[in-house]
Amino acid sequence: MKQIYMTTYSFLYFTPAGLIDGSDVTQTPLLWMMEGQSATMDCNHTKGTSYYEMYWYRQLPGQRMKQIVLTTQSPPHQYESGFSADKFPATKTNALTGSLTVERLLFNDSGVYFYSCTNTQLLVSQ
Repeated sequence: MKQIYMTTYSFLYFTPAGLIDGSDVTQTPLLWMMEGQSATMDCNHTKGTSYYEMYWYRQLPGQRMKQIVLTTQSPPHQYESGFSADKFPATKTNALTGSLTVERLLFNDSGVYFYSCTNTQLLVSQ
């Protein structure tokens, strides 16, 4: 049986206003899923409505981070090459909330999934 494990870590990043620690962002902290299921990561922030775009990224083991999608409240969302709404449907209900789903989980979906200043780690075990 194959299982998928997801967890969240915060990291620091720079903005024009200075260093931000991610404490104003809440993201799904832990998901334990089976291969073939769907995994949804929710994200909320208190940065204000001027932060109306959400960028979602994925980093697979041994690879560099790649952008999956840019979301706004007004679809269509902008998917990067190699990613699609069928596999990675995203929602952006308002300026402060959004989600990313990974459909039909496979072992190859194991990696770290990021939003802005936090990330969700996804591990698929065999």
